[in-house]
Amino acid sequence: MGGVNQSGVRDHNERLVLSLIQRHGGLPSAEIARRSNLSAQTVSIIIRALEKDGLLLRGDPIRGKVGKPSVPMILNPDGILSFGLNIGRRSADLVLIDSVGVLRAQLTMTYRFPTPAAVMKFLEDGFKQLFSGLSRAQASTVAGIGVASPFELWNWLEAVGAPSEEMQKWRDFDLELEVGKRTKLPVITQNDATAACTAEHVFGRGREFTDYAYVFIGSFIGGGVVLNHMVYSGRTGNAGAFGPLPVPNHGEPGTTQLLHKASIFLLERKLVEAGIDPRRIWDPDYDWTGMDAMLDDWIDTTARHLAIAAVAACSIIDFERVLIDANCPPHVRHRITFETQKYVHRLDTRGIADPVVIEASVGRNARSIGAATLPLMSRFFLNQQGFS
Repeated sequence: MGGVNQSGVRDHNERLVLSLIQRHGGLPSAEIARRSNLSAQTVSIIIRALEKDGLLLRGDPIRGKVGKPSVPMILNPDGILSFGLNIGRRSADLVLIDSVGVLRAQLTMTYRFPTPAAVMKFLEDGFKQLFSGLSRAQASTVAGIGVASPFELWNWLEAVGAPSEEMQKWRDFDLELEVGKRTKLPVITQNDATAACTAEHVFGRGREFTDYAYVFIGSFIGGGVVLNHMVYSGRTGNAGAFGPLPVPNHGEPGTTQLLHKASIFLLERKLVEAGIDPRRIWDPDYDWTGMDAMLDDWIDTTARHLAIAAVAACSIIDFERVLIDANCPPHVRHRITFETQKYVHRLDTRGIADPVVIEASVGRNARSIGAATLPLMSRFFLNQQGFS
């Protein structure tokens, strides 16, 4: 497994060519040579090798200019497949994506709280189901499995009603080892919000910008940072976490953390207090209708505090944009983004350029798609400067 018809981890120049095409879409060889600073002959050799391995296809000729039509090279969607596992505080997702980020398959499990036994059982059964549905040729293109999970999963679950004795089992659980045992694939792990940022950077609107802050609103809020076209994970892999950011604790002295003002578990609590089954909000098919005033109040509180976080982030780094995504329907994300930008305009931003807050594009599956992106980045693409 792990791509027997591919040449393992591609060398730097091959990865550079694949990354340019991934970021910009179809490119003729002359344009690849110009952007990469490689010679035309070197690019030609690389393209032939990548075609032979099934990673690139020839697109439709571009006509209308003097001389022969140029032929753009495009990624072969069937050239690479990758699995992703996201372990959330209320649900887990197992996905299969291709090299252009299309979600080929997805399985979801919801729970009151995650335990190692339950999540590994879900992975084992789900992986067997999805992998058995692949042809031999497809199976040979699987690059690996990425795993996204919250930083120190065991530390935060008291806030969402999880028993600490169950959560402590995660502390000594070797997640990478156990996932590898069950899938027999190369495994890469990453903080879940950073993984979501990776998905946006590789497959979403993030490709439009050089530097940006990325916010993902899940059970708890988190995020990531992109600098010079590169996802910056930081010393501990937790850069751009945003959840612990101090914000005003209205009506109380001092400050509180952003996660206590802008997380979905707060909406969940409101539903419980109103006698409404909160499990519906974790159903990916539920459109969040019927919550009315509770949803309005949650969006307003979330946006007010997100605006403070956006100004704080842009005071440290002059980000082009602040991108907002969430585990919610698109229309709710749109409202959160609009209200956040509105509150930014009410804050004192003298000394910095006003932060520009926009919607991200990958959506509620960003963490699991980001997890599946990790093997692609590890073996085929570049996450660094020099291919913008």
